[in-house]
Amino acid sequence: MANLKALRIRINSVRSTRKITSAMKMVAAAKLRRAQESAEAARPYAERMARMMGSLASAFAGREDAPQLLAGNGKDQVHLLVVVTSDRGLCGSFNVGVVRAARVRIAELRDQGKEVKLLCLGRKGRDMMRRDFGSMIIDTVLGLDKRLSYQMAADVGVKVSELFEAGEFDVCSVVYNRFQSVMTQVVSWQSLIPAMADDDGAEAPDLGGAVYIFEPDEFEILDNLLPQNMGVQVYRSLLESQASEHAARMTAMDNASRNAGDMIDRLNTLYNRTRQAAITTEITEIVSGAEAL
Repeated sequence: MANLKALRIRINSVRSTRKITSAMKMVAAAKLRRAQESAEAARPYAERMARMMGSLASAFAGREDAPQLLAGNGKDQVHLLVVVTSDRGLCGSFNVGVVRAARVRIAELRDQGKEVKLLCLGRKGRDMMRRDFGSMIIDTVLGLDKRLSYQMAADVGVKVSELFEAGEFDVCSVVYNRFQSVMTQVVSWQSLIPAMADDDGAEAPDLGGAVYIFEPDEFEILDNLLPQNMGVQVYRSLLESQASEHAARMTAMDNASRNAGDMIDRLNTLYNRTRQAAITTEITEIVSGAEAL
């Protein structure tokens, strides 16, 4: 049985840990509100643009003059997976879920004889996948969770576009945590190249044979719209991932604080019993000594 001094030290240590986890929970809760508002505000625009790109991709299907960013290059041998995780830990299974989904997709593509390349957005995803898939990681982007802006997402979109134009891959998709609630974050996939509707979104509405009239020329519009769509979809995935990260961290720190409180209660009970046993032993020794005299 531990002595009283060791128990006091352990109780104080757990109390200090509970203070830290409680503070981290409050910080995550404050950041979550802003991140959730940003993610929910970006959803309608990103989803509508994804639907429009999906409709245009269907309209250009089979046409030789179709932009490759829209309809792809007609091949699917090399796949680029953009894995969105966080730079920091202490957020429960937030990063594990994304990495697990990426591993499953990699295994499926390998079984089909495809080549896979990885672009990691976030330090944790890179660290978790580097041991098994280090040779597949072509680049890592860090620091996106500190001061997230559309320009940072647009830079990632430009990087993906340049890799595609250089013939580095044929198909690109992004995997991220979609914020659903404080307790629930859903791992989601979004196709970037070729452009198509969100995997989790609704189908594009039936236009009843309506014909689009483009002004100016449709290719001039697409030349400006396609890079913007790439940045919008990446930005949306980063916003969703950021909100999910704060929610997961808040939940994890709340659970840690509760567990620390339970441990403190158990240690206090053990401390009191040990102290009572020590007092009883001392009294017994005193009484036995008095009787011996």
